[in-house]
Amino acid sequence: MRSYQITQFGKPLELRTYDRPVPQGGEVLVKVAGCGVCHSDLHLWSGYYDLGGGKRITLADRGAVLPFTMGHEIVGTISAVGPTVDSSVLGRKGVVFPWIGCGQCDSCRRGMEPMCETPRTIGTRRDGGYSDYVIVPDARYVVPYGDLDPKLAATAACSGLTAYSAVRKLPALDDHDFVVVIGAGGVGLAGVSLLKTMTPAKIVVIDISEAKRKAALEAGASVAIDSGDGQAVSSIKAACTRTPRAVIDFVGMGMTAQMGMDLLGRGGHLIVVGLYGGEIAVSVSSLAMRNITLQGSNVGTLQELCDLIELLRETGLRPIPVQGRPMDAVNSALLEVAQGQTIGRIVLEPSATPEAVGRSSS
Repeated sequence: MRSYQITQFGKPLELRTYDRPVPQGGEVLVKVAGCGVCHSDLHLWSGYYDLGGGKRITLADRGAVLPFTMGHEIVGTISAVGPTVDSSVLGRKGVVFPWIGCGQCDSCRRGMEPMCETPRTIGTRRDGGYSDYVIVPDARYVVPYGDLDPKLAATAACSGLTAYSAVRKLPALDDHDFVVVIGAGGVGLAGVSLLKTMTPAKIVVIDISEAKRKAALEAGASVAIDSGDGQAVSSIKAACTRTPRAVIDFVGMGMTAQMGMDLLGRGGHLIVVGLYGGEIAVSVSSLAMRNITLQGSNVGTLQELCDLIELLRETGLRPIPVQGRPMDAVNSALLEVAQGQTIGRIVLEPSATPEAVGRSSS
């Protein structure tokens, strides 16, 4: 199989060829049909996440070693199974749930695998979908997508799921309420579409890109505001006839999180999703006196992925635009995402591969 791997942080991914891995025990082997290029892959590619205040967490801290295969928005077909797996799952077409925990801790037993302290995440800790094949620990993590466009289904694993889980954390909203969405990248656009579907609230989007603001309006935003004009906060307040009840920050840098705090009135709810980096100073007394909720939201659960796919199938909603590219365009795709040029999601599609079976040399 062919895998595009990090061999040096910040350098172009390198194509390497391995024998096709053989699933063991309860594992299944998924032949990759597509894999989305996520902004969080840029952090892995660089080798670290910025925690603010000069602190960072590295890819090595997260248990990965080089060479490493990224890619966590995976759609494909189960093509081989381990010896303890019922062969009836062979041929299942599905979205791979990548946010897999240890399976033993309290969080995993409660179905909250993204909260696991020792995760086995595909594409961030274990080799992912920038490859012809990927090993998945259990067939239950390959969620059937029915008649959905496979490229769109792939994005449900992260951009869709992350947005969906964040929207579900909001308080109950009515048609007089306003929600501010900071950032209209892949996850932010999915958030706008899902907010429009799941709440009656009016949606105000802020982004520096004119093209992304236009996409946000097409996705259901009432207003889209330029964050680069120096008047963003006052423009948002002018666009809202009442103080926003909620802000979802899909950028996640110090400046945007602080903007979110400044926009909220009493009882407001700020959800921080993005991983850009940085930090903010928060008055503890102000949190209590203003009755504000400051909450993080990171991806979602397996059940939420199942619920999201069902929602997409029932409504026909396409949360974000998707465009297919050949897998060998991975490096140019990563650069395009890094430069903020992508509207929606790029989904990489492997070319045809031979069917020889072997043991992985990765």
